[in-house]
Amino acid sequence: MTYLAWLIFIAAAVLEVGGDAVVRKGLRGSGLLIILIGFAMLGCYGVVVNMVKWDFSKLLGVYVAIFALISILFGRFVFKETIPTATWIGLMVIIGGGMIIQFGDKLRI
Repeated sequence: MTYLAWLIFIAAAVLEVGGDAVVRKGLRGSGLLIILIGFAMLGCYGVVVNMVKWDFSKLLGVYVAIFALISILFGRFVFKETIPTATWIGLMVIIGGGMIIQFGDKLRI
């Protein structure tokens, strides 16, 4: 995977997680304008993630691992949540799955 693909996936994950957080804030009292900003961010995520020219299944399979990591980091540092050990373990399983999707062909599994 190239550095550009990593940057695209990270940008897409920040847009998706951030957009969802903004919609959540709008639904909890900040109003329609905030919700619409969240919608725009989520739409931008769809464009950004598809800039990587891979097969769709591989693209989203690997992206899910990045998304899961960014989601948990947002929960921990933006929303100040305490992340249970089971969630961290689950994240490692998801990242392991993403690595199998990314590198499995090279290992001839």
